Amino acid sequence: MFPWAQIDTVLLDMDGTLLDLHFDNHFWLSLVPETLSQQRGVTRGEAQQLVQQAYQQVEGTLNWYCLDYWAQELQLDILALHYSITDKIRLRRDTVPFLLSLQQAGKRRILLTNAHPDSLELKLQHTDLARHLDAMLSSHQLGVPKESPQFWHQVFARFQLDPARCLFVDDSEKILNAASQAGVGYLLGISNPDSHQPTKQFQQFPATDDYALVTQNLCIQQ
Repeated sequence: MFPWAQIDTVLLDMDGTLLDLHFDNHFWLSLVPETLSQQRGVTRGEAQQLVQQAYQQVEGTLNWYCLDYWAQELQLDILALHYSITDKIRLRRDTVPFLLSLQQAGKRRILLTNAHPDSLELKLQHTDLARHLDAMLSSHQLGVPKESPQFWHQVFARFQLDPARCLFVDDSEKILNAASQAGVGYLLGISNPDSHQPTKQFQQFPATDDYALVTQNLCIQQ
């Protein structure tokens, strides 16, 4: 799938790429509207509409991923709600074998996430993800989301990367496109980010629903 001899570093999204996106989808699409409905005394449908409108106003910006912003905007204890469903935080079943294969092949593994630092910390507490990574970075540390060209320029400088020799893996085609435009040499989509939802199709980039297919290719070329 990829010319691994030409790839030094694998840049990895977190939610939907290394972790099952079901946690986040359940949180933002079900739990938040349900809680808002109860708090404001409105129907679930009305709460859903309020939330969707609020999401659309900041989609693609750093606020869209910011727990502090949503706590203020919706007047909900967003972090406490996160802690109420930690049982849904799970690694993808193929994540650890994939990361171990990358390590064995001498590839640098860097997590790049739009997740708020509090969300990142919570997920690290409930998985063993950190021990399988060489570095981690939240876009909140840089002040711009992965959708922004400035994010990528800062990442390349911070980690001293040659973007042409990087593979970036993400479940968002929009973010993959941003990485491509910034000069990342190799891109891979994840077509089954949420274990409770059907697979999706990528239009511009190769995609997989099982890292085993990628690691087979990696092992062959070593």
